[in-house]
Amino acid sequence: MQTLTLPSLIQVWMLFLWFASCNCGPDPRKREDLINQEKSRRTGGDIQLNKDEKLLDAKLQKLKQHELETGQFPPSMHFFKAKPLIEQSPIFGLLQKMPKGAALHVHDFSIVDVEWLVKNVTYRENCYVCFTDDQSVQFIFSWRPPASRLHCSSWILLRSLRETIKNSTELDNSFIRNLTLFTEDPDRAYPSQNVVWKRFEKAFVVLFGLVTYAPVFKDYLYEALRQFYADNIMYMEIRALLPLTYELDGRRNDRNWSMQAYQEVVKRFTADYPDSLGARVIFTVNRGVNETEAMSAIKEAMILQKNFPDIMAGFDFVGQEDRGRPLWYFKEALSLPEEEGVKLPYFFHAGETDLQGADVDQNIMDAILFNTTRIGHGFALAHHPLVKEMSRKLDVPIEVCPISNQVLKLVSDLRNHPAAALMAEGHPLVISSDDPSLFGATGLSYDFYEAFVGFGGLSSDLGTLKKLTINSLRYSSLPDQLKQKAIAALLVKWDKFVLESLLGSTTSL
Repeated sequence: MQTLTLPSLIQVWMLFLWFASCNCGPDPRKREDLINQEKSRRTGGDIQLNKDEKLLDAKLQKLKQHELETGQFPPSMHFFKAKPLIEQSPIFGLLQKMPKGAALHVHDFSIVDVEWLVKNVTYRENCYVCFTDDQSVQFIFSWRPPASRLHCSSWILLRSLRETIKNSTELDNSFIRNLTLFTEDPDRAYPSQNVVWKRFEKAFVVLFGLVTYAPVFKDYLYEALRQFYADNIMYMEIRALLPLTYELDGRRNDRNWSMQAYQEVVKRFTADYPDSLGARVIFTVNRGVNETEAMSAIKEAMILQKNFPDIMAGFDFVGQEDRGRPLWYFKEALSLPEEEGVKLPYFFHAGETDLQGADVDQNIMDAILFNTTRIGHGFALAHHPLVKEMSRKLDVPIEVCPISNQVLKLVSDLRNHPAAALMAEGHPLVISSDDPSLFGATGLSYDFYEAFVGFGGLSSDLGTLKKLTINSLRYSSLPDQLKQKAIAALLVKWDKFVLESLLGSTTSL
């Protein structure tokens, strides 16, 4: 619900008097005025498009009208079925070229195309695989055959296994299937949230042995930055578990090593791509931890922030919200930084639930009470009008991840996503992609498509897209001075994008 300021109240009262001033039918001028006022409140309604932007917007609206009139409308379909249609869309092609600013809600081990993991990482020397009792796989790198694990076959050196197979394509495809949630019949495969979440978490177990191998850990991060950069994203904030990485001889590295690795890789990447701002880390722990473990995690987060101020952005809990502990359970741990005079920013997942009235349904309120910088997902915000008003007043944005919310069964038709109403109200929000590689997506373009076409319908325009891209940097954790420079650089890229899109419109549009 939008809070009306005094000038807004006066406007509404004047409109009421205007309508009440005669007994005649509605005045077309008054109707037009209402339409314009409502449009001005939408996300991007305050953006004044220049001449070139208006030309591109007109073309975009024609494309969107055509998309709405076709027999198959992608946002109304499950993403696994919609993806081929999205990729054929001229709007999607345009969004791929569009500068998208920052990805503010993505998780460390689900941001690189799994084909890279299979075709690159599993072909490296000393990579072993075992096949589990539940028809999955696990990987590990070792200089000698690893010790056996429960519920797993003997470890097999992948290089030797591939030498015994004439065509390893099917083997690679089976690995890819274990690393993603993709299925041709998602409704049948995932009849409930608990089922899809179980499969979701199982994919991370498969990933773990690959990405926590120290050399791969660094290569994976660099590849993530490269793939997002290729999707015209200049900056990332990565929710990272910072697990203990391992060396070929089995030695373990601590979290300081992981943070140093982030620092090193980001420095190398920004040297290779000077117009990139790299990435920062939001340290995370699973919301299933107990109070003592949470206290230890908060203490470690404060130490990491002190030791790595340039790369460490803050703290969050992750995992299935419905089955995890609510934020209020951790109130003593979360109060610790303030008690010790330390500013540890929070970026809480909250409201990623449809269990209205349950304990976890209060997470979205508690996130605000604990001064969260942003709210991850915020799907349940519509059920909390007071919290929504607080979020707007405090300018705390919602990190909306359309495809994730659909695949994890919070909503089936994205036209019905609560963010559609938030965009109509101009609520502060950003678009992100959560775990794109597990969903068969990359970067942000797919989620931008779903938001622009699905949430916005014919109401969203080029101003909406421009506002969302600016929001992504405005609501980042970057220092203010760097943030302003980043937005200025983004707007230069934006103007170039508009001009190039117009010049190529006869072929690409």
